[in-house]
Amino acid sequence: MISGSTQISTSPEAVSATGGLLTITDEEFQAIRTLVHERFGINLTEQKKPLVSGRLQKLLRKRGFSTFAAYYDFLQKDSSEKGLSELVDHISTNHTYFNRENDHFVYFQQTALPAVVERLRKERRFDLRIWCAGCSTGEEAYMLLMLMREVLGSDYGNWQAGILATDISSRALAVAREGRYSDEALSQLPENLRRKYFRRTAEGDWQVVDALRQEATFRRFNLMNEVFPFKKPFQIIFCRNVMIYFDQPTRERLIAKFHKLTEKDGYLFIGHSETLARNQSLYRYLQPAAYQKMEG
Repeated sequence: MISGSTQISTSPEAVSATGGLLTITDEEFQAIRTLVHERFGINLTEQKKPLVSGRLQKLLRKRGFSTFAAYYDFLQKDSSEKGLSELVDHISTNHTYFNRENDHFVYFQQTALPAVVERLRKERRFDLRIWCAGCSTGEEAYMLLMLMREVLGSDYGNWQAGILATDISSRALAVAREGRYSDEALSQLPENLRRKYFRRTAEGDWQVVDALRQEATFRRFNLMNEVFPFKKPFQIIFCRNVMIYFDQPTRERLIAKFHKLTEKDGYLFIGHSETLARNQSLYRYLQPAAYQKMEG
């Protein structure tokens, strides 16, 4: 039976008589919902019940579970946490493309990055630290790297630059590391950047050139971790379209952690469907979904 604080009954009704699909009971959904919220911060509302059931069908069949209760019990006992990683791979949404929410990249290239570079040069520091938190399949991280190279030009090699890109999904990170994308993913990318930083593969898709790919450090990281093990703060943090899955208390805790990890006058970019609380005093508003650190 189920271990842990949440108890679920295993009933024969868990297996549908029609089509062999596994039916998730309210009790089972609440248990998985609580687990996902506690471990990943993702707030699965009641409306997400069909989505969770649909996305996990193949996974449960593959692992030989006849009920969601048995699957939940396995997750509770899995000390390796590979099962949890597999779970979040299936329920997280990784749809993105190059140059998504373009005005952020324009601001990054024309305002934020030049301001950071000028300040660091005055301080005779050449360590450019940018974090793409929730990088999904890598399009955003590579987009930022392209623009960093465009801004710094031939001087790029004199900087400790590159980018740190993290995500909770191992499956998404595997795509990001490979750096291969479809025509659709590149459809909004300016032609000059495509020509300069991509090459056609024999299979007909697009491969990020090695010189750019080696500048990206992709790591699996859970934004719900109590400790963020970064030794130095960042000048710019992108965390876009991640917090839409979190409830308000979770968002506020994460923003406070970002603030501690942002250098003085550093920048935070979030998704256009996200916003910081009006009464917060950690970042000042610059333009929609773009903020600059305020010193408390």
